[in-house]
Amino acid sequence: MTMQADLDAAALKLAAPEAFADDGSWHAAMRLLRQEAPVHRVEGEDFNPFWAITRHADILEIERDPERFTNDPRSVLQKKEADAFAQTEEGRLLRTLIHMDDPDHSAYRNLTKDWFQPRSLRRLEGRLAELAGRFIDRMRERGDESDFVREVAMGFPLHVIMSILGIPEEDEPRMLKLTQELFGAEDPDMKRDDGENPIVTLMEFAQYFAQITEARRSAPGEDLASVIANGAIGGQPLGNVETFSYYVIIATAGHDTTSSSMAGGVHALAERPDELRRLQEGDVPLEHAVDEIIRWVTPVKHFMRTAQEDYELRGTRIAAGDAVLLSYPSGNRDDEVFADPDRFDCSRHPNPHLAFGFGAHYCLGAKLARMQILALLRELLPRVRRMELAGEPALVESTFVSGLKRLPLRVSWAD
Repeated sequence: MTMQADLDAAALKLAAPEAFADDGSWHAAMRLLRQEAPVHRVEGEDFNPFWAITRHADILEIERDPERFTNDPRSVLQKKEADAFAQTEEGRLLRTLIHMDDPDHSAYRNLTKDWFQPRSLRRLEGRLAELAGRFIDRMRERGDESDFVREVAMGFPLHVIMSILGIPEEDEPRMLKLTQELFGAEDPDMKRDDGENPIVTLMEFAQYFAQITEARRSAPGEDLASVIANGAIGGQPLGNVETFSYYVIIATAGHDTTSSSMAGGVHALAERPDELRRLQEGDVPLEHAVDEIIRWVTPVKHFMRTAQEDYELRGTRIAAGDAVLLSYPSGNRDDEVFADPDRFDCSRHPNPHLAFGFGAHYCLGAKLARMQILALLRELLPRVRRMELAGEPALVESTFVSGLKRLPLRVSWAD
């Protein structure tokens, strides 16, 4: 193959869900793009063309300029038919923070931002420690072998965000199922059993949250669902699409990404007993380990932006109307920013990773995600002597949000 053909093949992995299930091959492809074509045009039969942005500095440059590079109209990579459908009246099913630009983005973000400020989240610290302990206890009750994803990583952050929203605990399995169908729509193990279009999953979300909205408007509580249900922008109540969309982004992104980070972090430690020992012996601040786990996993694989005017990046002209794909996992392995970037190093500091985005669209729940992973480490580390794989881990096939769907683990418990 020629170099151009190699680059084109590497770039197509950004649009192939199955490529994200092979971590080593995917990162090798991104390494080639970063070295040879960090701004690369990607074209295919199934999707509209875009520019792949794989260097840390370039992702930051675009993130810092939300007026020139907007979220609307294409915030995530989809197939051509989905892009076209999203521009129709009936296709406007979701309008979350990731779909918005200012002034709407700031106004809608302000509705809930106080809930995710450090001063508000501090009251959760005791509860997070209790929950982490409960899930580790349950894992231990299973014996020496278990699936960490199923036993801990899925349930812990799900319960936290559902509690904040005010969703009954008995409804959590339903929320988990719908989230997996939404983010894993292209994964053979995660997609809907009935083969229906993912839009059906969104309609089920809508039906559920319509009931929540009605209940919270009739009798507001102290939960986040009440804030959303009774929210107003410019003195006007949120529209039905915006209300529903707010629930969806909180309920899905609020746990699935943290789940992926937890599982990926434990996977990394199970394969690196020396790193595990450093943490257990207190040689490394746990806060540093948390950020390295998040960098290493980077659950959100990309966001799209659209150029509003012609723009030159590394000598390449991006025309007005062109879409760019910001590859966060690639940026987080950039050797211009991270020394030995393909090494998992719990003591890495500073750690300017891009897993939460940057600038105006920096993840609203970043602090909560860090707190949950920290609580998990504080409960898990003192209880284990050794961790090792008890089978083959498996990653979700998804171009947008993905992580481990299975992590068979064998644990030697400390007492």
